[in-house]
This record gives sequence, structure tokens and C-alpha cells, in this order.
Amino acid sequence: MSSDKKNATLALLALAISAFAIGTTEFISVGLLPLIADDLNISVTTAGLTVTLYALGVMFGAPVLTSLTSRLGRKKLLIAIMIVFIIGNSIAAFANTIEILLIARIISALAHGVFMSIGSTIAADLVAEHKRASAISIMFTGLTVATITGVPFGTFIGGFMGWRAAFVAIVIIGVLALIANLFLIPAVIGKGTVMRFRDQGKLLANGRLLLILAITALGYGGTFVVYTYLSPLLHDITGFSENSVAAILLLYGIAIAIGNIIGGKAADRNPLKALLTMFIIQAVILLILTFTAPSPIAGLITIFLMGLFAFMNVPGLQVYAVILAERYVPEAKDVASSLNIAAFNAGIALGAYLGGIVTDSIGLIHTPWIGAVMVAGAAILTAWSLRLERKDKMHSKTQTQIAQ
Repeated sequence: MSSDKKNATLALLALAISAFAIGTTEFISVGLLPLIADDLNISVTTAGLTVTLYALGVMFGAPVLTSLTSRLGRKKLLIAIMIVFIIGNSIAAFANTIEILLIARIISALAHGVFMSIGSTIAADLVAEHKRASAISIMFTGLTVATITGVPFGTFIGGFMGWRAAFVAIVIIGVLALIANLFLIPAVIGKGTVMRFRDQGKLLANGRLLLILAITALGYGGTFVVYTYLSPLLHDITGFSENSVAAILLLYGIAIAIGNIIGGKAADRNPLKALLTMFIIQAVILLILTFTAPSPIAGLITIFLMGLFAFMNVPGLQVYAVILAERYVPEAKDVASSLNIAAFNAGIALGAYLGGIVTDSIGLIHTPWIGAVMVAGAAILTAWSLRLERKDKMHSKTQTQIAQ
């Protein structure tokens, strides 16, 4: 392995550790809600604001703060982000009222949004152009592992040592990520391009970019209709014990990590073609799960496949958003990335919300096919986007021939 390749790999590892820390923070409070409610003498619904406000902080904070910090060097900004992250979780670890805890969650969410925005562009800049999606997938591996391990990790520590101890553990991971970024991220990574309000307006008015944001929300969020309620589905419908469910969730996490790497390699050549295939397959898998969920063996196989494709689309979605920004509004590359991060969180919120409505109204068993409908919608929009790309290429070819 050459020196440059080794350094790039180590830098991507630092980004993955940071993504793990930040991703775990997003999901950790889900398993801690009953403990927080009991300790602070509030309702579980009120404690649930720690999840809601965090998601809103990411959605609205990411694009704004990414724009405001565009003049800063990427490494300096990355270090500042991790410091803010550590501060936010430290406040959470010592919070004695829900108000303080919510403030801490919002602070952490702001760090999350900016990191996931610039992290993608830093990862892409570390490697050759044809390996950008793979680089982004390596960074997102930290997030995918955190998505699965965050809730059981927090619940396990919280059950033995109290919910505050879970946030102390997150602070420790954050410090490790900070150290990794200090020593492994190259100092030569430059500043982001300064954003003007006129450029931001172009970005938000660009139909192609809005289309990929819709694809991200539907395609990524569709699986969360099921995933949010996967534990009760496995327990109540499939019939697994609680201990077995924990092991299955770990297996699901492994499937997600594998799928994320595969997705990065698949998206390196043609992101849209890869995304269309992924969405079609995932929609079919979710539909099949509606019928296989009651069967332990068939249900387990289907759920593993669902995990394999759950985050496989992430690298392609993120790299295509950056490609469109580079093409139409090159000054807005980082902000386009942050908008897509916001779309991921919008998808999570939408999927979880629909899953709750479906569970309360017609039952858990119906969450898979509802998720399939969302992902199928993403497939239709992806096919439309692919058609627009082909039209662009034909138009460009025609213009070249006329010029000659």
C-alpha cells in the first residue's frame, strides 16, 4: 500500500469513528426514554422530545451552519465540530432537568448536521474521483453501525449505571474521535467554497436537486417504517424472545455494514442506475416481509436482506447530490451535502411517523408493505431522474456535433 493510500485510509477511519460517535448520539436516547422519564419525573412523551428536537436540530441546523462556516478550513471545522459534540454530550451527562437535557441535545444535533455535511465532501476529496462513493461509504459505515448498536448500547449501560452514564460513554468516544481527527486528517484539506445567498437560492430552486432530496427521503426513510418497530415485530409477530431479538439486531447491523460497502462500490460507476436497482429490490423485499414475518426462518432471512439493502443506497444518494451541486451550483457543494443529510433525517422522521400510525391503526404486520410503497416511490423518481440524465447527455452530444 502506497503512503498516500495508507494516509487516506487512516483519514477515512478517523471520519468513520467520528460518524460512529455522532450516529450513536442520535439514536441512544431512544432506549433511555423510560429511565430519563423516571429520573426527571416527566412523561415518556416529554422525554421523547430528546429525539424530536435532535432530528429538527439536524434538519434545520445542517444547511444553515454549513453555509455560515464555509470560510473555515475543513480540518479546523472538523475539530471544532467534535469539541461542540463533546460539550453537548457532557451537558447531557450532568443534566438534572429536561430543559437542560433538551439544550444539550440541540447542541449535539448542530454538530451532527455540520459533520455529516462536510464529512462526505472531505471523504470524497481524500480519494480519486472514481472512488468517491466508496470513500463516502467507509465514512458512513460508522453511522450504520451506530444506527443498530446505539439503542442497545445506551439501554445496556443505562440499565446498569443510569442514563447519564450512557452519555459519559458517548463523550469518551467523542474524545477518541477528536484525537483521531487531530492526527489522521491531513492539514492540506482546504476551505469550503464561500456561499452567497444568491447561490443558496439557486440551489433550492434547482429542480434536479429537489428531486434527489425527495428520492433520499423516500428511499432511505421507507425502511424506517419497519425498522423503528422491528423489535416489537420480531417479538410479537415472529415470536422471538427478547434475548433473541438483541442477537438478531446485531446480525441486522452486520448486514447493514456489508450493504453499505457494496453500495459504495456499486455507485462508483453510475449512482443513479445503482440506486434504481437497489430501490426496486428493497421494495420487493419489504413487500415479501409482510408475508414472511410470521415465520421464524423465512422472516429472519427476509429481515437480513432488508438490512443488507437498508443503507446500501446512502453512498449513491450522497455522491449524486454532490455531483448535481458541482454541475449546477459548484459554490454550494457543501450546502447541497447538508441538505441531503437533512433529507435523510426527514426520511427517518417520516418513516417512523408512518410506522407509528400503521402500528396503532391496522397493526405491526402492515408496516413492511407501507415501507415498500415509500421505497417504490423513490424508485419511480429515480427512473425519472435517470431519464433526465440521458436527455442531458443527448443534448450535450448534439451541441458538440453542431459546434464541430
